[in-house]
Order: sequence, then C-alpha cells, then structure tokens
Amino acid sequence: MRFPSAFALGLATASAVTQAPIGTKNGERPNIVLVSTDDQDLHMQSVDYTPLLKKHIIDQGTFFKRHYCTTAICCPSRVTLWTGKNAHNTNVTDVMPPYGGYQKFIDQGFNDAYLPVWLQDAGYSTFYTGKLFNHHTVINWNSPHPAGWTSDFLLDPFTYQYYNSTFQRNEHPPISHEGEYSTDVLAQKAYGLLDEGVQSGKPFFLVAAPIAPHSNVDPTAFKHGEGTLMTAPLPAERHKHLFPGAKVPRNANFNPDKPSGASWMKHLDQLTEEVIAYNDEFYRARLQTLQAVDELIEGLVNRLTDYGINDNTYFIFTTDNGYHISQHRLAPGKECGFEEDINIPLVIRGPGAPQGGETSIVTAHTDLAPTISKIANGDWKRKDLDGSEHVNVEFWGQALPEGTHRFSLDDGKVVYYGSNNTYKALRIISDSYNLYYSVWCTNEHELYDLTTDPHQTNNIYPSSFDISGPSSTESKLNLPKLIPRLDALLMVT
Repeated sequence: MRFPSAFALGLATASAVTQAPIGTKNGERPNIVLVSTDDQDLHMQSVDYTPLLKKHIIDQGTFFKRHYCTTAICCPSRVTLWTGKNAHNTNVTDVMPPYGGYQKFIDQGFNDAYLPVWLQDAGYSTFYTGKLFNHHTVINWNSPHPAGWTSDFLLDPFTYQYYNSTFQRNEHPPISHEGEYSTDVLAQKAYGLLDEGVQSGKPFFLVAAPIAPHSNVDPTAFKHGEGTLMTAPLPAERHKHLFPGAKVPRNANFNPDKPSGASWMKHLDQLTEEVIAYNDEFYRARLQTLQAVDELIEGLVNRLTDYGINDNTYFIFTTDNGYHISQHRLAPGKECGFEEDINIPLVIRGPGAPQGGETSIVTAHTDLAPTISKIANGDWKRKDLDGSEHVNVEFWGQALPEGTHRFSLDDGKVVYYGSNNTYKALRIISDSYNLYYSVWCTNEHELYDLTTDPHQTNNIYPSSFDISGPSSTESKLNLPKLIPRLDALLMVT
C-alpha cells in the first residue's frame, strides 16, 4: 500500500476539505521533525525502555506496528528512506564501495533527487545532524557536499565512536569531539538547528540521526583488507547503571534447539551459556545508549513547546533497520530477513494523528519520502517511487556478526560466518494471511506462516516441492498454487 494513502487512513481527522498539506490548520504548513536511530529493534522491546519517547510521541501519536525496512543494513536502507526507492532501483546495496556508501549514492545521481531537495523546492528550510550515510568520511565529505541541507554531519571513520566523534558543519572543515559523548554532542547541534529553523521564517524539516544503539566501532581497525571490530555500544556515564536485570526476550526463536532459516543459518551451533550471558550484556548496553536519545527527544519537544509550534509540528520517530541478538542462534547483528531485522519502529505524532493510537496498516521505508513530501505539499505528486501493496525485502553479500563471538580473524582477515547472504523476499500481510517468503541465490527457499508461527521457526516450504502435490499438512495454505504466485512477484523461477 502506498503510504500517503495509508497515512491518510491512519490519520482519519486529517484535512478533508482543502488541498492544503495533511493536518494543517488554517492553511499554515507544518514543521516536521524526524529522529532516526541506528539499528534499533522493535521485537526485543527496546521502545519499552524509552519512557520519554512514550510520553511525548507514542502516547501523543500513532504507532505503525507493521512498518518495515526493505534492506536490513544501514546505507541501503537510508538511501531507500530518502529516495523512496528500493535498493534494487537505487543500486546502493552495501555500506562500503564499490556497491554502497556515500560515493555510490552520489554516483547514482541522487544528490539532486532526494527528499531534502524536494522539500526545499516546496519552500522548506531543511536541517540535518548526525549520521547520513556510511563511508561519508573526513576525506570525501566535500566531494561533493550533500545537497539539500543546513547540516552538521557525523563522519567516518569516527561515526561509531561513542566518545570520539567527528562532526562537519555545512561546508566547514571537520571538527573532532574526542572525549565527548556522541549523542549529547548531537543533541546540542539539533537544538541549535531547531533554533535556526524557527528563525528562518519558513516551515522547516529537521532530522536528528544519532548512532545509538549501533555497536561501537574502533576506527583503528579500519585498514585496507581488514574488518572492523564491532563491540557493544557505549552508554553515557549517567546511564551505565541502568537495567541490570534486563535480558534478551526468551521467545520461541531464542537459541532454539533446532536450527532455523536457510543457507549458512542452518549450520549455526547452539549458543553456550557464556555466549548467552555476553549477548544479554550486549542487549543491556543497547538499552542504556538509547537513554540519551530519549533525552534528546524530550529536549526537542520542550523547545517546540517553548516556541509555541508543537501543535503544528509532525514528529516522526523511526530507525534504519532492526536487529537480532540470539534469535535463530544468531550473534548480535542484522542483515537477515527475519522480523527482528525488518519490522522496525515507526511513530508519527502531529496534527490529525490519533493520540495513543496503533495501526496495523503495512508500511515501508519506501513510503516515508513521499509521505513527508505530501505533508509538506498537499499537491505533491511523483510516479517514479516504489511504494506497493507488499513489502519487498532483499540483501546482497555477506552477513557480519557483531560482538566478540562468532567473529574471528584469519591472518588478519575477517572470517564471515555468513559469507553468502544474498536473497530476495516478500512480506505479505492481510486480514487472512501473514507470510514471509524468500528465495536465496543458492536456490534455497523459506516460507513462514506468521499467523501460526510468529517467530519463524518452522519453514513450511516443501523439501521436495511438487507443483501438483497436496497442500502442506502444517498449514492451511494451498502451497501448489501459492508458491508460483510468490515466485512471480519476486520474478524468480
């Protein structure tokens, strides 16, 4: 479903009599604030540990419980968010060159064809602080400079150093903030940009993109041909003591006795108690890092209130992709097609948004750019974007485990436990079915009926599929008819 329509359904009280932007009062165009975290899960209950997000955004807005990213890794997902196009159409399929990263975004011609440019054309002031794309570095930050923003960007190779960040303001040289906590530095920059937005005299779009709860990455490991050491994220000192008893939820797919998934996942060993204890500690660190983001959200809302513009501002909260820890025997990481990796938080608060509401409308990151454009400009139309009635999920390349387990070096080179992690998938949901279907480049298949198997532990794709055979005894689905139709949507045979 295209999100502008879904959004209108979710915000039933939005403007129905004028062609002004959605939810505006007296034709006054709304401001828009977007906070986008990095690698934040939905299925491990991270939002339950952010009371200020709940107070100011969730309780005052609408929670889209079936929102999906289409590629569960940072840069491809972020390019999809800003362009409204799936990764197979952006051709940005990785976080690093030659297949991804900032330079790939530039080479594909998107620097003058993405959301902030469209919003500026609509008369908005546009502001950004935090991480934009991977491989946006202290070397290439001005080759060219990202178009469309008054900005203060985080730059590689220091992006994921919680206490050693480097920011770059507009087109001025990068400045190191060694010893300062990254999210706190970002918060002050976001507040300053909000002030600039108000002073601009125009409606404004402000993005704050902190790195939490992404793993901490040591930049000394950035050497040609070597991997990066990704360890548990580092919380602010004031939050290190929190949640001492928190553990990864023990759902049915938590370190299962029987392997699940396809390809390399089928061969994972069951996690030991030592690894599980480490993963729980990793999980707690993620929750702790989100507390500074929670404070950032309250700071932004308080400033909007002080300026008297809170009621005419849309506040959107989301993340680039989800995350798994111990589900399906997996080490901390993303890049898979399971719900933990692709079903992510999205909350929208603003004019016309039902307070404390939830919706099961299916939406995806491909829908955010056109939706924000529609909020800003009610007459906005564009036909070259990828919103659809189902969610395409896809991934190319390798799956990189994070943390200290299942991450090894051989003669200085990283050994990937998921060296072939290439698949195409569909996530299809209605009142009568709830399916995930994937086809791997190895010609392996997965089919999960999430109505009866919400944790995706039982692959019902037949081991020897006979097109004329009977339906599966484990599902009410008519597999001989269903699977060819799913293959047609994926354009596979």
